Amino acid sequence: MSDAVLTLNLSTNPAGIAIESAVSASTPASDRYLAMALAAKRRKRLQAALPWLVAIGVLVVWEVVCRAFKIPAFVLPPPSSVAASMVKWWSPLLMNAGQTLMTTLAGFAIAVVVGLVLGVALGSSTLVYHGLYPLIIAFESVPKVAIVPILVLWFGIGTTPAIITSFLIAFFPIAVNVSTGIATVEPELRDVLRALGARPLDIVKKIGIPRAMPYFFASLKIAITFAFVGSIVSETVGANKGIGHLIMLASSRFDVPLVFAGLVVTSVMGVSMYVLARLIENRVTGWATRGRS
Repeated sequence: MSDAVLTLNLSTNPAGIAIESAVSASTPASDRYLAMALAAKRRKRLQAALPWLVAIGVLVVWEVVCRAFKIPAFVLPPPSSVAASMVKWWSPLLMNAGQTLMTTLAGFAIAVVVGLVLGVALGSSTLVYHGLYPLIIAFESVPKVAIVPILVLWFGIGTTPAIITSFLIAFFPIAVNVSTGIATVEPELRDVLRALGARPLDIVKKIGIPRAMPYFFASLKIAITFAFVGSIVSETVGANKGIGHLIMLASSRFDVPLVFAGLVVTSVMGVSMYVLARLIENRVTGWATRGRS
């Protein structure tokens, strides 16, 4: 009886009709939001798994092609041979990888400091920009492999030429990106700050440098890979240890699987440093990329 009265009241009461309509309307909306949340979670899981799936797919295709066409190992070794070489020579690989990582991080650290200071100077002063930028472009156009023999003559065979070569390759994208971020501050914003009494140094500190931070961290992800290139190039020319030196020794013995093992170790280190830079970027400048899915 009470259920019938309640149904009658809801059906005859305009307020009841409004409540019933609201409940019925809210149910599809909540289902839609739940579906969107689940889809977003699935998308994030797919994004996390996609690099691994692509890498595994490439390795499988590589292995199948080498086996199917019977490609000699001294021409293109299959991934299984490369993995076996990594297991066999894990101790030399680990020792030389530590040397390469050390020289790369040292050169990269110097490049970050020099590139940041130089980028701030180039972006905040037109005189510095027109005076130094052409020289930087001219220097960057010189192949660094041609500079390594000079560094070996100056500093001898060893760690120092690798650190300097890593620095010389890595500082340029940092300087260019930081200067671009500072130089692209809106003129209207500069005029307003000047009208409020801000000095040029205040504009650079309060507006220019924060504005350049997304550019700075974007350049770090590029510069760290360039730093590895610089270290490897120097080690192949004038070093007695490091992944580059190991690759040259393996090439002289036609041990191509070991050559690829050295390349794989270098790639793993480069990807690891890239991921670390990406995590720091998301932590520090997440405000600039919060809309990116």
